[in-house]
Amino acid sequence: MGKQLSGAALSLSERAAMQDLLTADRESTMVQIAALRRDWDDIVESSTLVANDDEHDPEGATLAFERAHLEALLDRARSRLEDLDQMAERLREGTYGVCEGCGQPIAFERLQARPVARTCIDCAAHRR
Repeated sequence: MGKQLSGAALSLSERAAMQDLLTADRESTMVQIAALRRDWDDIVESSTLVANDDEHDPEGATLAFERAHLEALLDRARSRLEDLDQMAERLREGTYGVCEGCGQPIAFERLQARPVARTCIDCAAHRR
């Protein structure tokens, strides 16, 4: 980890804007998770109505693919929710917007585009 930045990385108005953005993003992610769970439940219910032999049932392969796809989408949404919660905590602590690589401020524009960014553009470019 790089050296730590002293002082706030964001102005008060930027902090307020990011709080609003993180809150809206969290709410949107929660709606997405609820919709994906409903879809998951529908697929599970559908699979109980068809033959249990996925190997020989033409619908079985489709249902298995859909389940796997939804599971991946749910995992991704849950991960995003976790990232958003961590960023909200960092905002409360005053460490949000500070690059985890070099300790310098992350550009406000980057945070607006990617609210869960943990690194500045330079550090993100060098991590590849």
